[in-house]
Amino acid sequence: MTEVRFENIEKRWESVVALKSLTLEAPQEKFVALLGPSGCGKTTALRILAGLETPTAGRVFIGGRDVTRLQPRDRDIAMVFQSYALYPHMTIRDNITYPLWLRQVPEAQRKVKVDEVARSLEVEHLLDRKPRQLSGGQRQRIALARAIVRDPAAFLMDEPLSNLDARLRLAMRGEIKRLCQRLGTTTIYVTHDQAEAMTMADLVAVMGVGVLQQVAPPEEVYDRPANRFVATFVGSPPMNVIKASVADGQVRVHEHALAIPEARRPELAAAGVAELGIRPEDIHLVAPGTPNSIASEVYVVEPMGSETMVDVRVGPNRLVARAGKSFRAAIGSTIGVSFDIADACFFDASGVTVVQRAHNNKGGQQ
Repeated sequence: MTEVRFENIEKRWESVVALKSLTLEAPQEKFVALLGPSGCGKTTALRILAGLETPTAGRVFIGGRDVTRLQPRDRDIAMVFQSYALYPHMTIRDNITYPLWLRQVPEAQRKVKVDEVARSLEVEHLLDRKPRQLSGGQRQRIALARAIVRDPAAFLMDEPLSNLDARLRLAMRGEIKRLCQRLGTTTIYVTHDQAEAMTMADLVAVMGVGVLQQVAPPEEVYDRPANRFVATFVGSPPMNVIKASVADGQVRVHEHALAIPEARRPELAAAGVAELGIRPEDIHLVAPGTPNSIASEVYVVEPMGSETMVDVRVGPNRLVARAGKSFRAAIGSTIGVSFDIADACFFDASGVTVVQRAHNNKGGQQ
């Protein structure tokens, strides 16, 4: 059983800092997604783990063994790349066999292992073809087969689905999740796609500007973000964040005062609140003038089939609300916005979450 651990990892290229003191543990047999925008350091972290980059400082452990200075071939990991990295001149069988051939596994054992893996991924009928004869989804299955054929200590996956179309990406998400659960191998999965991270991972590690922002189960990252960055990066649409202040048992949002439940008043009064965050599904659109609501203007209405996204303007701010599929309103019309203060989280001036939402009535992330 193998856990993977980054310990105070830093990576610099002259004046460019790609990673700042990254400390992160992937428990054995768990699927950990490194999630973040382009340039946040997630791929650099994966390449350091794979041995393709050397950290400027810090150490990397696989299964309790310090592998910081070891060559990639000595780390007992398998990597699946965005580009598949299949050898075009080889048959599919030879592509899958290659890692075993490098380790001088006897030919008879190689054949048995390749056939077994091909059956498990339902690609046995492709073994005599060349990569150019396969679709994108088939090539991705072959890349996975080549990774798992030698039972590595850990799987490393670098945005392996980004070259696939939306429908195939959805199908492959489920396939990879089932495969990793069946094999019980520790997996580090790099992605900028939050849907992949939230639906596939046991733990999501959100990264931004080279810094680990939060690591937690998907539902906690969604419901209880550690800071403004996580709150506005995770979620589709993301959390609405607007300026707010707390005084006299009320939250003030753009000249509107919302009553704070008695139980939350001491905590909010002492928190140094500068901003309020509320998820689109926690906003209710009500008739103008409804008590404890905020007057707003309908900016745009976007029917989505099963639901409707409604942008409203509150002073200089725009908020997004989820409404029912039958909701309709004229652009520019006046509408009320209300929400339960217990569903909001609050940030200080530096963007750190100082008061989390009190409960989760909705369950699940989007």
